[in-house]
Amino acid sequence: ESRRSAIQALIVTGSGGLALLAAAALLVQVTGSESLFTHTQSGELLRAHPLYLPIVLCLLLAAFTKSAQFPFHFWLPGAMAAPTPVSAYLHSATMVKAGVYLVARMSPAVGGTQLWNWTIAAVGAFTMLGAAYRAVQETDLKKILAYSTVSALGTIFFLLGLGTLATLTAAVGYIVAHACYKGTLFLVTGIIDHQTGTRDVARLAGLRRVLPVTAVAGGLAALSMMGLPPFFGFLAKEIAYEAVLAQPLIPQVALGALVLASALLGLCGLLVGYAPFVGELPQD
Repeated sequence: ESRRSAIQALIVTGSGGLALLAAAALLVQVTGSESLFTHTQSGELLRAHPLYLPIVLCLLLAAFTKSAQFPFHFWLPGAMAAPTPVSAYLHSATMVKAGVYLVARMSPAVGGTQLWNWTIAAVGAFTMLGAAYRAVQETDLKKILAYSTVSALGTIFFLLGLGTLATLTAAVGYIVAHACYKGTLFLVTGIIDHQTGTRDVARLAGLRRVLPVTAVAGGLAALSMMGLPPFFGFLAKEIAYEAVLAQPLIPQVALGALVLASALLGLCGLLVGYAPFVGELPQD
């Protein structure tokens, strides 16, 4: 299973890497430079060029595959077969944020059009809601975290796609908050798995008695993931709500989608960081 998941991740993200290479070649052809700075200063030239459409499609293919956006989301939950510290690296702060970084970095060069903004926002919103719903259906702690990561990435893409200064700022805050609480919850899950031999939340209870420090860490991370004050997760989500409500197009619908996804992700935080530690230890 681990080998199959590794090959799947390699094929999907490798294909996205080839798409990024193609986009880079097209950008050089249009601007005559290999400098990202030159590309970001050539926005008008790029948007008016006949190669704009293939450049955008290649960039978005690269970003969506690397950051596990629909329909390429399936590889990231499969990658949870890796050891938990590796999963924390993959799912919280680093590798899967590469697509997010690509979109943010290239927005000054190719952004500002309906093709770019609406595609990113629509794919991000669909991934955000679909993965959040799937996450609360799972009972394996790592699967819950994996699908919630896909949803969080969708949220960030959704904010980037809306394209205002406020939503871009909110996306950066969300990246930092997600890295902090999700990395913690993955490591908490690894400790639970190591100490009990299971990640099935239906079989876990009362672990605060034998893992008190882990229980505190999991509880604090869960509170941040739920967006409760005074944690940074609260600040990040409040900034995101305000930014979405202030954007000019369908703010109420967008805010409703964001609040629904946040509520489901908050439930995921409870399932991972709180549920295994309350109640009584099972007798078996």
